[in-house]
Amino acid sequence: MNRAGPAVPATEANRTFTPFHRGGSGPPMVLIHGFTDTWRGWEPVLPELERHHDVLAVTQAGHAGGPAAEGPLTQATLPDAIEAAMDRAGFRSAHIVGNSLGGFVSLQMAERGRADSVVALAPAGGWRIDDERFARATDFFRTMRKLVIRAAPYADAIASTPEGRRRSTLMVTENYEHLPPELIAHQIRGAAGCRLDPGLFGLARKQDWGLDPDRIECPVRLAWGTADKVLPLPEAAVRFREEWVPQAEWIELDGVGHAPQLDVPRETAELILDLTTA
Repeated sequence: MNRAGPAVPATEANRTFTPFHRGGSGPPMVLIHGFTDTWRGWEPVLPELERHHDVLAVTQAGHAGGPAAEGPLTQATLPDAIEAAMDRAGFRSAHIVGNSLGGFVSLQMAERGRADSVVALAPAGGWRIDDERFARATDFFRTMRKLVIRAAPYADAIASTPEGRRRSTLMVTENYEHLPPELIAHQIRGAAGCRLDPGLFGLARKQDWGLDPDRIECPVRLAWGTADKVLPLPEAAVRFREEWVPQAEWIELDGVGHAPQLDVPRETAELILDLTTA
């Protein structure tokens, strides 16, 4: 079952940004993408997940196609928007899967009692408070934001060549050859259209992150690529291991980058379903 509305012609798809995709049948599942992405970053794993679940893949607030992030950005801004999307979908709770920024938000949903389980893929926010690499990482994203805005008008041309596809996916995947050029072009344009970053960087620099481990009662699985260039192990995972979800099951994906759902979609779908269909 697909509830995403009329299909968008392939020639227009990478210029079209929508708030969500819903498809499949079974127990509810919500997919939450990372910073600057859209729900379409989950496309490589959707077919397999939808064989087992009623999947709602959302575009986060402040991102291209997503709802506006109104008012001052706080730690509640993004999970509030996910809760609203779940309410509209009729999901009281769901299996929540998130990547990067979406991984952190997925754990916030567990805090709120809306998660039946959580699979967090390289979740954001796990540096020690005094780790200077956190600030350097946010500076990196600010620089990349400027570069992708310049690249967006040429997204189709960039994605049309193997070199362009490799360069545009270098920070998030080790394996890229299987990714459709149209999806890569869409992600370039989506990153350029993200409207969240100024407030998010301010929030991050203040280290205004936090999770209450006593409120996370559902099963949690954290998976991290050993070749993650954006949030490298072990430093980017310290607070998850030591403070927030010490009870979580940990999986390290050898030679995988920051976005496993793009990098190794079959293996990623398997590690998600191994938890949600057990």
